[in-house]
Amino acid sequence: MLTDIAPLLANCRAYGLGWGAEEHQDEDLTYYRSGLAHPNLNGVLRLRSTKQAGLAVERVTERLAGVPWMWWVGPDSAPGVVDVLAEHGAAKVGEMPVMAIRLDRLADLDGPAGLKIETVDGAGALAEWVHAYSPSFGVDLQLWDDSLRIEAGRPDAAGIVRLAGRLDGEVVGTALMLEAHGVAGIYVVTTAEAHRRQGIGAALTSAALRVGQERGLRVGTLQASEMGEPVYLRMGFETVAKYQLFQLPTP
Repeated sequence: MLTDIAPLLANCRAYGLGWGAEEHQDEDLTYYRSGLAHPNLNGVLRLRSTKQAGLAVERVTERLAGVPWMWWVGPDSAPGVVDVLAEHGAAKVGEMPVMAIRLDRLADLDGPAGLKIETVDGAGALAEWVHAYSPSFGVDLQLWDDSLRIEAGRPDAAGIVRLAGRLDGEVVGTALMLEAHGVAGIYVVTTAEAHRRQGIGAALTSAALRVGQERGLRVGTLQASEMGEPVYLRMGFETVAKYQLFQLPTP
């Protein structure tokens, strides 16, 4: 099952498009614009044809002007997209492994003593959750209210379950499960800096995957950061693909 990567990549696109509060499009050129000044919250996720690639680059450069953004190139993009981006002066800024796990092989992880994992319900809990994950993602204080507005209005809310991890009453970790395209996508896995290396992120990831399994899903997927990849490998995830991340020069 893990060799079928199309649903995994589709889940990733679905999550990104959910951030497109200002504008999004999912056709040959898949992009989203949240309007927030953060490169992870605006971007291109797929270009399926290079026949008019120059026009596509011009279009997305125009539509995403005024905000930082990235271009993600994965196996769902047409061959030659990397060459097209190079012709337009794009610089590769990183890679993101796509990882997957069979949910019937999932182990329960509890994390440190006293950790309580709860579902995020209600406006107050959502605000606390957004404030908890923002520092780990480098989201500035001035963007919190807009991030909360977009989180509260996501069009894919029916498929989303958010989890918070508490120690002594404080939210010290977050995770999100998105049910889309038949798989459980895991996003927003964070741990407060003062509480890292205690297994909190792994416990939240395991709990989020368990939610997907309870919904009848058989595969979980995520895109791993450099810090998170070794943790996920130990949990039983396999690397099945990768995204290459590019930034184009500002016009």
